[in-house]
Amino acid sequence: MRGRPEPFHPDLRAARWIPNVGVSRTTLNLFRTSPRGADSTPEVEISTVAPADGHQGFRVYMPRAASTSVPGLFWIHGGGLVIGTPQQDDALSIRLARTLGIVVVAAAYRLAPAHPAPAAIDDLTAAWRAVLGAPERYGIDPGRMAVGGGSAGGGLAAALAQRLHDEGGPEPVFQLLVYPMLDDRTVLRTDIDTRHHRFWPRSSNRFGWESYTGVPAGSAEVPPYSVPARREDLSGLPPAWIGVGTLDLFHDEDAAYADRLRAAGVACEFVEVPGVFHGFDAIFRRAGVTDEFHTTVAEALRRGLGGL
Repeated sequence: MRGRPEPFHPDLRAARWIPNVGVSRTTLNLFRTSPRGADSTPEVEISTVAPADGHQGFRVYMPRAASTSVPGLFWIHGGGLVIGTPQQDDALSIRLARTLGIVVVAAAYRLAPAHPAPAAIDDLTAAWRAVLGAPERYGIDPGRMAVGGGSAGGGLAAALAQRLHDEGGPEPVFQLLVYPMLDDRTVLRTDIDTRHHRFWPRSSNRFGWESYTGVPAGSAEVPPYSVPARREDLSGLPPAWIGVGTLDLFHDEDAAYADRLRAAGVACEFVEVPGVFHGFDAIFRRAGVTDEFHTTVAEALRRGLGGL
C-alpha cells in the first residue's frame, strides 16, 4: 500500500521531526537574542549607523567595488513584530550586496509588545528618510532604491510603501516581499491545515499581531499602516515580488495580496515554493532549495531595480 506523499520538499525532510513551536508571551525572552553579526568581507564592507533623529539605527552593506552611486535595498528584518534584529539577515544582505553590486541598508525598529504600533513603522519611516536624505553618504542612487523584508519585515515593507505613497515619497521603486506577514485576519481562520507548518504557528501569529496592533486580531479597527492587507486602495504602489512556500501559514494571505495588487494595476510577480514552510531558509541555510530561493530573490530584485 502506497503511503501519503511526503509534504516537505526533499531538501527539508528533516523538518518532519521539528515541533511546530513558536514565540509566546512566556517564551519571548528566550527568542530574543543579540547576535554579534558578521564581519566585513573582502567584497562587502559592513558598518553600523547609530540611532538618530527618531530612527533606531541600521546596518549598511556596501560593495567595495562600487566606484559611483549604485542602487539600494532598504531591508527590514522579520520576527513576528516581537523579536529579531538586522544581524539575523547578515548572510542574505551580504549576498545581495555582493552579487548585485548594490548597497543594502538593514534597519532596526522598536518591537512589540513594549512598543506597539505605530512605533515600528515610525522608526522605519524615519530611517528611510534619513538614508534618502543623504544618499551620497551611503553611495546610493536615490532614484533606484527598493524596499524589502522577510516575514514581519515583509509586512512592514509593504506598510512602509503604503505610507510613503500617501505622504508623497520619496517612494521605493520596487517591493521585495519574502513570505510577508500581511493580514491579522488569518488568525481567525479555522480552515487552514496547520499540520506541516513550522516555526510560526497560529498561536504565535495571534500573539504577534495583537502585541503590535493592541487590539484583538480581526478587530474592525486597527492602527493606520499596521496591517497592510487591510488597505482598500492598492493603486499607485510600487511594483512588487512576493515569494512564499506552500506550507507557510501566510501562503493564502500573500497570494490574495498579490491578486489585489494586480487588480489595482500594480505589477506583481507571485512565486510559491512547493513543500517549504515559513522561515525555512533561516533553518536550512545550506539546503539546495534555500540557495535556489535566494537566487530567485536576487534575480527578482535585479529586475525590480531595472537591471544591474
